[in-house]
Amino acid sequence: MSALRAIAAALTLVAATPAIGHEPVRDCPLATAPLGVDSPLSDVLMHPGGPAALESVASDLVTGFTRNFGGGGLPTGFANILSVGSLLEVRADGAALKAPLAAKLAKLPITPSFTVARCARYDHDRPALPPADGRPQVLVFEKINGFRDNPSVDAARARLKAIAAERGWQIVFTDRGGVMNAEDLARFAVVVWNNTSGDALTLPQRAAFRGYLEHGGGYAGIHGAGGDPVWFWDWYADTLLGARFIGHPGRPQFQTATVGITDDAIGAGGAKSFPLLEEWYSFDRNPVTGGAVAVATIDERDYQQIGYRGESLSMGYHPIAWRKPVGTGRMFYTAIGHRPENYDEPHAAALLAEGIAWAMENKGTRPHD
Repeated sequence: MSALRAIAAALTLVAATPAIGHEPVRDCPLATAPLGVDSPLSDVLMHPGGPAALESVASDLVTGFTRNFGGGGLPTGFANILSVGSLLEVRADGAALKAPLAAKLAKLPITPSFTVARCARYDHDRPALPPADGRPQVLVFEKINGFRDNPSVDAARARLKAIAAERGWQIVFTDRGGVMNAEDLARFAVVVWNNTSGDALTLPQRAAFRGYLEHGGGYAGIHGAGGDPVWFWDWYADTLLGARFIGHPGRPQFQTATVGITDDAIGAGGAKSFPLLEEWYSFDRNPVTGGAVAVATIDERDYQQIGYRGESLSMGYHPIAWRKPVGTGRMFYTAIGHRPENYDEPHAAALLAEGIAWAMENKGTRPHD
């Protein structure tokens, strides 16, 4: 079995196994969209005619892609955060293959059963939330349809619990997209996206979260929440984050750089700078040009900004955490957080706590003496 067909078989099995008693989801963002080179790779692979269409143009689309990143197969969930076009971008013949592949994909029919299959990774499940107890409310969102880095997610969760205990917050965790509704969101001062990856919200859920934030809510994103190679929600990437991930070093992956604190509103335990070993994200633009305030930057002279394919990832001025208003709400994002150890590093932990506090406009809540 080819690499393409093996991935397709796994995706089809998951899509064909709906939760017992749950109605199929049909309101996902790309439910009835035609297939093309900008479609999620997973959507094409789960279509009955998708693998054959890809193989007819290039049988090594997946293996040709992964060999640029150390070889092996695609990690679980990665087909949801890649487009077909992203497989072409790393090929010398990619530009020539794009038009014929687009033509083949456009001919594949979008049937009702295919719509249900491509929407199967979304949910309408509204979780049962514990009653609010009068403390400031924090929701941690952990629905991951893309790459799930369990050590990062688990370490962040432990740190968030500790921060909430220190600051007197009530913290609620969920991996259900159905929490994104106006009634449930209204009780929370901030929604923390814990290393989320992959498109996770239906169209009504997107609208509910955007409305919540633009009308005074808070968002705090941690590492993977800004690290997908391809986005299928432009508002999230371009307006909320204000920058798109383009890669991280691969030679080596983890390097030490000096983190400089550049903002008076959010600190890092009193430090103006500190060294940190981390997987350093680079972005397609400086978010400051879109109205953000850089909270922390890294000194590119400290490490090699070279990707897995030998490409330069240098940004020059390199924010690694930033904040800004979104409507009347607030957003904070930190790209620190791949290495589990960094959630216990005092300065990085303080930066995360202060960023969340700023996003929830709760700077008066301080650690207990």
